[in-house]
Amino acid sequence: MKKILITLIILIGVQQMTNAYTTWENSPNNWNNSEANWENSSNNWKNSPNNWNNSPNNPDANLIYDNNGNPQGYAVPKSNGTGVNVYDFNGNRQGYYNY
Repeated sequence: MKKILITLIILIGVQQMTNAYTTWENSPNNWNNSEANWENSSNNWKNSPNNWNNSPNNPDANLIYDNNGNPQGYAVPKSNGTGVNVYDFNGNRQGYYNY
């Protein structure tokens, strides 16, 4: 699980460095990546910070950690299997990663 989260963090960092050239699949203007899309909304129970699956108290949650090992948010895989959405613990979407 930790390898997946570390890989996710690295890939998100690489994605942010390469935003100068963004393909349509990774564009924030693409509906599949939009926060207005229910699939990506924190109002969707699957993505909610109130969902036990996203809780920092759940040892099986897909948490994202800072360099000091403190949980900073959580990652929720998209139901269609195309990537993950990243949220902070207030439910604010911090980004996404497409596979």
